[in-house]
Amino acid sequence: MPASVDRPAPLEALAAGVSATIRAADLDEGLGSLLAAAVATLGATSALVSLQDPDRPDPELALTVGLDDAAQGAAVAAVADPSHPLTAAGRDRAERRAGPTVALPLVGSRAGIEEPLGAIAMTFASEADATAADPTFLKLVADIAALAVDRSRLAATAAERSEWFERLAHTDPLTGLANQRTIARVLELELTRAGRQGSEVSVAIFDVDDFARVNDDSSPMVGDDVLRSVAAVLAGSVRLVDTVARYGGDEFLLVAPGSAGATVARRVLDGIADLPPVAGRPITITAGVARFPDDGTDVESVIAAAQAALDRARSERRGTVETTEGAGA
Repeated sequence: MPASVDRPAPLEALAAGVSATIRAADLDEGLGSLLAAAVATLGATSALVSLQDPDRPDPELALTVGLDDAAQGAAVAAVADPSHPLTAAGRDRAERRAGPTVALPLVGSRAGIEEPLGAIAMTFASEADATAADPTFLKLVADIAALAVDRSRLAATAAERSEWFERLAHTDPLTGLANQRTIARVLELELTRAGRQGSEVSVAIFDVDDFARVNDDSSPMVGDDVLRSVAAVLAGSVRLVDTVARYGGDEFLLVAPGSAGATVARRVLDGIADLPPVAGRPITITAGVARFPDDGTDVESVIAAAQAALDRARSERRGTVETTEGAGA
């Protein structure tokens, strides 16, 4: 007669599983601890967890307890069968039994609407052992597992939303470039660094020529297409160390560490020249370039110097790059 096996008391095991689930660093660790406690308490031989990804039609085997590598591979193939208890429980949102295996669905709720999250299955040494397993304990394990999955998804959603808001706070929604707030901070940091190191920073302001006429003669949607096209050229023409942003309605600002701002600006103009005409009119831009510390010692004065160079270019030779020395190109 086999020796009896000391099993954890159900309440103690459940408490330990809940505690581990709450404190786990990730979902797999939490579910693994919970299912391991359940397996030990009920005397099961193994456990499986499948999770239903909202973006995929079929659930996937996410976790196993008590299986070696070979058995895990066999389990992946087995749960692909729609009649497997784990798969059926998740699909039908109801308990399913087959021989020594008991499976229960993981179900969450949003605004009173049930949401399938997956399923758990526990396998025992015999069908009799499966039948004898405490159904209340099994249901509690399934509910806690569902809560852990739901909690993990809420955390992931919150993190994604936070990242989205962070990105939104720093980018222009139309062009995808940095926005005015972000470029001002970048320029401030670059000027501080350059002042400390005794180096230079170039600042260029780009203006889309006759942009108002594009909007008037065509439509604001065509104007948006022009801005997106210009932004794409800017993003593809600058160096990795440079930052480019939408600075106004039809203006863009480049912050380029070093003295190569005019060179980068000319490269941008060359790229713009290759763009196809919009509404029968070629896209051209004009640029004004200034340098720190020669043309200004703070954010406001450097931008003012670049703006003055841009104004000269717009009044004298549109479609060119004007520097503070007055040498257009």
